[in-house]
Amino acid sequence: MSTGRSRRTFLRDLAAGAALLPVALRPDEASGAAPAGSSAGDGSLSAVRRAGEPPDERYWEQVRAQFAFGEDRVPMNAANLCPSPRVVAEAVTDWTHDIDVDCSFQNRGKFGDLLEESRVGVAGMLGVDPDEVALVRNTSEANNTINAGIPLGPGDEVVLWDQNHPTNNVAWDVRAARYGATVRRVSVPVRPAGPQELIDPFVAALTDRTRVLSLTHVSNLSGIRLPVREIADAARARVPGIHVHLDGAQTLGADVLDLRALGVDSYSSSTHKWLMGPKEAGLLYVRADRIPEIWPAGVAPGWGSDADPDPVGARKFESLGQRDDACLAAVGRTVAFHREIGIDEIATRVTALATALKEGVAELGVPLLTPLEPARSGGVCILEVTGDRQAVFDRVYREHGIAGAPTGGLRFSPHVYNTMAHVDRAVEAVGALRGEIVGA
Repeated sequence: MSTGRSRRTFLRDLAAGAALLPVALRPDEASGAAPAGSSAGDGSLSAVRRAGEPPDERYWEQVRAQFAFGEDRVPMNAANLCPSPRVVAEAVTDWTHDIDVDCSFQNRGKFGDLLEESRVGVAGMLGVDPDEVALVRNTSEANNTINAGIPLGPGDEVVLWDQNHPTNNVAWDVRAARYGATVRRVSVPVRPAGPQELIDPFVAALTDRTRVLSLTHVSNLSGIRLPVREIADAARARVPGIHVHLDGAQTLGADVLDLRALGVDSYSSSTHKWLMGPKEAGLLYVRADRIPEIWPAGVAPGWGSDADPDPVGARKFESLGQRDDACLAAVGRTVAFHREIGIDEIATRVTALATALKEGVAELGVPLLTPLEPARSGGVCILEVTGDRQAVFDRVYREHGIAGAPTGGLRFSPHVYNTMAHVDRAVEAVGALRGEIVGA
């Protein structure tokens, strides 16, 4: 790309340990050239740490420097929306500019290959085949594709976790009202003592008429992580042929994932949360043998001239008409950024940040809704608020500069762009507002 800050310059400065500042693209610097492909460059974040050694806090300070936000307002709400690193944000800007300079079919032809690069990258993160992945607009669209696409009729049952997001929850009520199906919701203990307390309620809700079990990997309301494989295995033993769908909005980009090992039939997520990618893209995984039986939510040019889809595999679920090609291409750049850090290193760091935050809050005597144990939680950390939740949420932001969320309680979701100093700041904010949080 021909801009004031090329990817090569970005990586060279990074390797040298430079503090990177936001760079605006000046019109006189822009050209019609598209950014380089979505693979990692010839330098990397690993250049600031010794080979074979785990990353230290200096390394994570360099990761934090790849994001444009300042220290006055620190994002800690990855469960809702993440900032993108500059290498991703600039790719979206440059590819968008490239289209604006030349929107011809000839110039835009390259975006088909870039879309496939993005698909391959996402599939690799999930441990699945690229033909099983559709790139859609967000988790909501992916959830609703499964909702609308699975054949259901009068008397059929759908079992849900009552902590599912509305697009994997209320959407099923709408479907049931239209087709005469029944929705059954499962609650789990507020503070489960062990995994069996998270398995048994779902198995108990299943009947011979259950067709779908739709779960959430990590709850955005409590931070609880479900033992998905164990639930899926128990469900199939009880109801052979049941479709197990998993909303992974709180795990893609925060966890090391293997959807084959999880044993789900379909999986949804977004790129704007923990993946730290562009703001209007998501994905839907459907296991290969399940794809033919699920109807698409829409049909647009590229589908073909009859009821049988021309697109191969899960691509039939992304028949959506004109798309944001720059956004879709930048998904591949996002995956490359994760791989430069190391997907396993990211998961370890998220766990370390979340654990430090939860332990700090617990030492203050503020009750947590999220389990302390990483095996039963994720990066979502939720404090119980018995006082005025909205007021506490606002004060944490206004007075302490930490952007959390009032979801489920007081929610903090730290990610790799956060430092341990940010976590300490969030804990200090909780300490300062402890009386308002516990209602004392």
